[in-house]
Amino acid sequence: MQLKSIFTNSFGILISRITGLGRDVLMASALGASIWSDMFFVAFKLPNLFRRIFAEGAFTQAFMPSFIASKHKGVFATAIFFRFLLFLVGFSLLITFFPEPITKLLAWGWDTELITDTSPMTAINFWYLDLIFVVTFLATLLQYKEHFATTAMSTALLNIAMIAALWLYMKEDPKTVAYALSFAVLIGGILQVLVHLIAIKKFNLHKILLGGWKYRKQKDVVEEKKHFNSLFIPGILGNSTPQISAFIDTILATFLMTGSVSYLFYANRVFQLPLAIIAIATATVLFPAVSKALKNGQESEAYKNLDKAFWLLTFLLGASMVGGILLAEPIVWLLFERGKFTIDQTIETVTVLQMYMVGLLPFGLAKLFSLFLYASHRHMKAAKIAVYSLITSLTSSLILMQFMGASGLALAGSIGGFVLLFFTVKEVGIEKFLAIIKSKKTLYFILFMIVFSMLMYLLNHYLLTLIR
Repeated sequence: MQLKSIFTNSFGILISRITGLGRDVLMASALGASIWSDMFFVAFKLPNLFRRIFAEGAFTQAFMPSFIASKHKGVFATAIFFRFLLFLVGFSLLITFFPEPITKLLAWGWDTELITDTSPMTAINFWYLDLIFVVTFLATLLQYKEHFATTAMSTALLNIAMIAALWLYMKEDPKTVAYALSFAVLIGGILQVLVHLIAIKKFNLHKILLGGWKYRKQKDVVEEKKHFNSLFIPGILGNSTPQISAFIDTILATFLMTGSVSYLFYANRVFQLPLAIIAIATATVLFPAVSKALKNGQESEAYKNLDKAFWLLTFLLGASMVGGILLAEPIVWLLFERGKFTIDQTIETVTVLQMYMVGLLPFGLAKLFSLFLYASHRHMKAAKIAVYSLITSLTSSLILMQFMGASGLALAGSIGGFVLLFFTVKEVGIEKFLAIIKSKKTLYFILFMIVFSMLMYLLNHYLLTLIR
């Protein structure tokens, strides 16, 4: 297992997530959990959804196996790039001229006036989708060369651009702050594209793209494109359950009290930190190696990596899950409770965060096991499993939001995570899962969790006496 690459990728993601938390701290101070913060989060939700879908593996896991198998890599890559880019540019132009329908789709529970006020920000933010596709495409080529640092750290540029906007405008009225953030999103996206172009040049990958453009009319790449098409839609659906679930939660939250969209956003940001730096970083690094191993018939080597990665994720995510649940109030207090973010808003965010953290371990392990489905081109199986998870999550959301509000939406997402893990493990092979857990490490993990939980409980009690 490539521990050095995993830790390098994790460190880069950590830097990005730390700057993201810094951004959210300033945003909470400037806007609180108000109608204007809700409006910005709704406007940013769709491009942010696609950012997570593309950047966190869905596009890569459809593109990478096809790219590895391709006999004409440059032609294949160029064909896929321009097809997607032209579609996204056309779609973005449509949203620019007609932003209200898509805004209404994102916020069913809002009245006409709120939709009208939010629509211009939706149009601005949507162009980030085009930029992040370019970033993700270039990042996939870099992953093929087993270079992960540029992509891992590049999200920090988006956060830095937004922090700069907040720093300059946070004393202005909320409307000005929200619009400044929207334009900062585009500036951050442009910066991400630029650093990836520099890395592509450094690894001489621009020659593949230039060659692909030169020979783009080559006919025998048609079958390869058809194969990619058969993997892409199932790959997007199968790999994006947490993102799609959170997206649906945002829509449902618009029917709840003001601030609910913001509670979900702030809590999900904390939840995403350990998920990204542990599970997503590990999966990103392992995927090219697993794909190549399975293609070359080295199945034992691939499952050896699975065993090592499983225990790394189980210990780290298990500790993060317990820490996140028991220390939720000190975490939210430390990060957000200042300026216009009140004590009451902290309490609401805490309950949402605790419900999200319940699903941290299952989502992380499902991410790991799903690598073997995508590497072996079983994208349709992964998509069917995702549908089971989404149906469970949506059904639970509609029930639990009636009694628990925003925290019920978060808990429903976690329930969907357990369903996702169960069916993913079943498809990869129950016998392989049992072979992994029939180990002394299982006993060590149980003892570790008991001791760690007691320590976190005592730490939480001590911290609450200091801050309240």
